[in-house]
Parts: sequence; structure tokens; C-alpha cells
Amino acid sequence: MLPGRGRNGHAARFASILGTRIAWTAAGDGEFFCPGCGGDRNYQRLTGQRRFTLLGLPVLPRGETGPVVECAACRRHFGTDVLDHPTTTRFSAMLRDAVHTVALAVLAAGGAGSRTALEAAVLAVRAAGFDDCTEEQLAALVEALEADTGRITGEPCGAGLAIELHEALDPLAPHLATVGRESILLQGARIALADGPYTPAERDVLATVGAALTICSDDVTRLLAAAARTPS
Repeated sequence: MLPGRGRNGHAARFASILGTRIAWTAAGDGEFFCPGCGGDRNYQRLTGQRRFTLLGLPVLPRGETGPVVECAACRRHFGTDVLDHPTTTRFSAMLRDAVHTVALAVLAAGGAGSRTALEAAVLAVRAAGFDDCTEEQLAALVEALEADTGRITGEPCGAGLAIELHEALDPLAPHLATVGRESILLQGARIALADGPYTPAERDVLATVGAALTICSDDVTRLLAAAARTPS
């Protein structure tokens, strides 16, 4: 059989005459974490219009497609759900704010007057990214937090403080592996244990932290007990 005379040859010739093409139109842009590149990149949000082509020229509309997200670096296309994931910069800021909020909440449960608890909190907050954090700053912020939420030191975690914790932790939790969520809880536990065993108020705050991080109550109990058995 001569080349191009079989079924495949006919299909190839047909495809070269009639086909489809997508015309993309930019509908927005920004910065995102590109799964293809593995880092923060610029993107364009594209909507597409499918068209039949005749000899490579668009002739008839065939309907819309997309939208998609196109990476400005690798040019790959992704579903728009990729924009739900924070950029590396945003993720770092969310993690830093989460640790800071947990530290303040635990201190507000009774550790703000303890030098060892304040020292442990400063270490955790600095490690998270607030390099210039001081004990005096944290103590002042605890006072401001109590004034804002109407909470008294040593009380169980009230609605105002619970809202603060959930606002900081809820957006972060889906993007953390189990070990990452547990690490944040354990940082709070170490601050609470710095000046002695957990108080009921500290346990209540840490339980709220665990719930906001979507850690089940049994695992919260296990992790807090393990932290209490670990020498500081």
C-alpha cells in the first residue's frame, strides 16, 4: 500500500483540512504557586473560544472552554482551583501569624506574668519569622488582646479569643500536613508548660487550637500528654 493511502493517511489528511483551535483571551492576572515550576510565578487567567478551522483558518465558533490559569514562566495550563493554594510568600506569612496568635492565646491563659513562659513564647515567635519580637511586646499585646476580647487572664477560652484563633488557623490548616499542624499545637504546649503543668485555662486554649487545626480531640489529648512528659 502506498504511503498515505490507508485509513491513517485519510485521517491525517482530513485533520489537516478540518480541525479545531482555541482562541484564548486574558481575563485577569496575578501571582500564584505554580505546581509545574514548584515556586511562585506570575499567571494569566484565560477564557477560551473553540472554533472549527478550515485549512488552519478559524471559520465557525464551537463554544467556550476554560477558564484556565497559564503560568507566565512554563506556559502550562492549570485549573482555576490552583489559585486556592497560597503562594510561598503568603504561606510563610500565614504560618508566622498563626504561631504568633497561638503564643498570645496561651500567654493570655495565664502565662503573661511568667518570665519563663514569655521566654518560650519569644523563642517560638522569633523562629516563625518575627525576628525582633521581645517579651515586653508580647506582654503588651496580651493586655491589648484581653481588652479587645473582654477576657480575664486565667479564664477558659472565650468566644472572642476562639474567634481570633480560628481566623488565624482556619485558612492555614488545609495547606499543612499532619506533622505541620501538630507542630503548631506543640509549640503552644511548650509555652504553656514553661512555667509548670497545664492550667485548665491553658488546656482549654490548646483544645481550641487543636480544633482550629482540624486535629481530633483524642490526638490533641495524646499530643499534650506527650509534651508534658518531654523534658524541657
